[in-house]
Amino acid sequence: DFLNPDLKNVYYISKLKFTLQYPAELAPIKKTDNKEEIYKKLAAVSTYLDILLARRIWNFRSFSYSDMQFNMYSLVKEIRRKNLSDLTDALYKKLKEDPNKFSENPYFYLHQGNRFYIHYLLARITDFIEVSSGGSSKFQEYMATGINKYEVEHIWARHYERHPDEFGSESDFERYRNYIGGLLLLPKKFNTSYGDLTYEEKVKHYDSQNLLARSLNSLCYEHNPGFIQFIKKYDLPFKSYEHFKKDDLEERQRLYLKLAELVWSPEQLKDYA
Repeated sequence: DFLNPDLKNVYYISKLKFTLQYPAELAPIKKTDNKEEIYKKLAAVSTYLDILLARRIWNFRSFSYSDMQFNMYSLVKEIRRKNLSDLTDALYKKLKEDPNKFSENPYFYLHQGNRFYIHYLLARITDFIEVSSGGSSKFQEYMATGINKYEVEHIWARHYERHPDEFGSESDFERYRNYIGGLLLLPKKFNTSYGDLTYEEKVKHYDSQNLLARSLNSLCYEHNPGFIQFIKKYDLPFKSYEHFKKDDLEERQRLYLKLAELVWSPEQLKDYA
């Protein structure tokens, strides 16, 4: 149930079609557990898996059934029938020891095989910003298919000639253009209308979109107390850009990395102890 905050990560993981989540989530539950304990155990394990999978996506690691079967088998044995405190301690320790942290791949980027996962991560990050700023969740809207679907949009249009003083080759430009910090999640209709424009032309229209896109426009920082409080709470380096150059994209890349570490923070597990 997406509307149940205790089970939100069960829902998120289902979007990734990771079916091995179910035996892991059921492993620590005992017949003697009351409803509150069951919900907290489900929440703790699904939070662990949500973080684990997001990190693997960010580090270009597969989580196919064959790649994860042994890991999940070992996890199930380790956490079977654990009480809540021992369970959260064990899961927190495993995440701290996990080598696939977001910081291990600071230049995460879009490639031909990971567009869906980029879409998913951007949906989660965008939703986190908006909910944390006092808005309602739009994750389901961002992930919906059909005529009103959202797409991954590049902040830079595919025009190498617009950046003659910044890149020595077109391949270098394309590499930067595909960094996650240079990407947004926007309605398909928006992309069709504005996608090929220069940044200076597009940024005017970003102010009508989600907060991750709006944050590029200076108007986002006016009369927006919820968003400003969110920035201050987590000390996030949000800023607007009149122009969007190579150094600016690198700044934005570092911002997205910080946001990912917030969305998928192991500290969440302490809420269930």
